[in-house]
Amino acid sequence: MTLERKIASIFRLTDENWMRHANPLSVWSRYSVLPLLMLAIWSRTWIGWWFLVPVALSITWTLINPALFPKPESTDAWASKAVLGERLYLDRDRVEIPDHHRSPLFAILKTVALVGFLIALGSALVYSIPGAASGLALTYLAKSWFLDRMVWLYEDMRRKRRLHP
Repeated sequence: MTLERKIASIFRLTDENWMRHANPLSVWSRYSVLPLLMLAIWSRTWIGWWFLVPVALSITWTLINPALFPKPESTDAWASKAVLGERLYLDRDRVEIPDHHRSPLFAILKTVALVGFLIALGSALVYSIPGAASGLALTYLAKSWFLDRMVWLYEDMRRKRRLHP
């Protein structure tokens, strides 16, 4: 079982929920999670230990978001293809993907996104706006690049394997 599939199980990504998550509103609204989390951490200055409430809400939003939206009417949107490509990628131990998609770039991008997140988190803890902004930018750049590669994977698999759109 791939690490990505284990993570997907935390988010309860069943077949139905994968399709709900393929709704572009689900994808784009998830981009709000990290800024909200950073603001929640920052809020400890203003609201003390009550900052844990917005932190918990941010984490809850992360967990429920994939199943919150309806299935998209079409999966032609870039965001929909990114999610469907990600689903193919996490099943790469079960479904053969083209060799050119078995790249270390994916692990590098995930590592860069994690490093960016850690920079943002550490910066929020010490109230550094430039650090938090830089960490978020690094995270979103790497994640968006990764998602773009997932669109490419999805398109390749759809063309070569006749996947349903």
